[in-house]
Amino acid sequence: MLESSQIGDARRQAARLATEAGFNDLALGRLALVVTELATNLVRHAQDGQLLIGLRADAAMATIEVISVDRGPGMRDVARSLSDGVSTGGSAGTGLGAVRRAASQFLIFSKPGACSVIVARLTADSSSLAETALHDDSLAYAGICVAAPAETVSGDAWACRRDGTCASMIVADGLGHGRDAAEAADAAMQVFAMHPGADAREVVERCHAALRSTRGAALASIDIDVAARSVSFCGAGNIAARILSGVQDRSLLSQHGTVGVQIRKIQEVVYELPDHAVLVAHSDGIASRWDLKEVPELLSCDPIILAAHLIHTKLRGRDDATVVVMQCH
Repeated sequence: MLESSQIGDARRQAARLATEAGFNDLALGRLALVVTELATNLVRHAQDGQLLIGLRADAAMATIEVISVDRGPGMRDVARSLSDGVSTGGSAGTGLGAVRRAASQFLIFSKPGACSVIVARLTADSSSLAETALHDDSLAYAGICVAAPAETVSGDAWACRRDGTCASMIVADGLGHGRDAAEAADAAMQVFAMHPGADAREVVERCHAALRSTRGAALASIDIDVAARSVSFCGAGNIAARILSGVQDRSLLSQHGTVGVQIRKIQEVVYELPDHAVLVAHSDGIASRWDLKEVPELLSCDPIILAAHLIHTKLRGRDDATVVVMQCH
């Protein structure tokens, strides 16, 4: 849970990350305001509040993402909370309205008695972003990756690419955690980047060869074809993946083994993609049994909102953790 003594540190960490990313002075000032307002809001109002700050490595321009997430009490009137003059507990700014104006992109979800998720994305030059940075008429995706406690790097990694109504996703969890685990996961990301035409099975096969010099990884490679209404899944180890819709919740089958170490036989399974589906993939840093019975509305939100909710409420807290959400219209 975020404490008042941590607000200054959160601001400093955000400034360090943004400076390394080339943020100008104006953008740094906007970022400081956003972090201060969201952190103050969590400390004064939220139950089990957490602030996540990270660099969006897959964005077209240098972008810092600041995410506020909690377990309640939720906002009964979001529009009023965003109005000028409604301060988040007497902080230096003017509340969430100031955060929305300072951000290049602003997203919010709140349900009374359940939770709130607020996402503010800021670019290095303070320019605006589209409604969602990684979106077209049929696909939108987002992911969050956090390191294990006391670690400075995550042994998990993820990547996505999109081509029209088709998309591919990879999630890797290097064995253990720390730099050696990160080396294995990064090697898998390099394979994915170097072979854009490879299907899910070929990605795993290539990763299996490339990771032999590492400690290995649990890995899942997924292809989504919205036009064909299909999902091709190929994985080894404990990367979990599920297809959710208003009428379906289906787990995708991963085989035993470790990519780069031992796999009995690399197999690809094809599943039907229902209408208005959401695909969620995550490493074992996230509890495997979860549902959205209390907040089914999250399935229709921007993918980053659902990813943030899961990373906050289902985090085991002992290992690296990654959640990737793909929204398929």
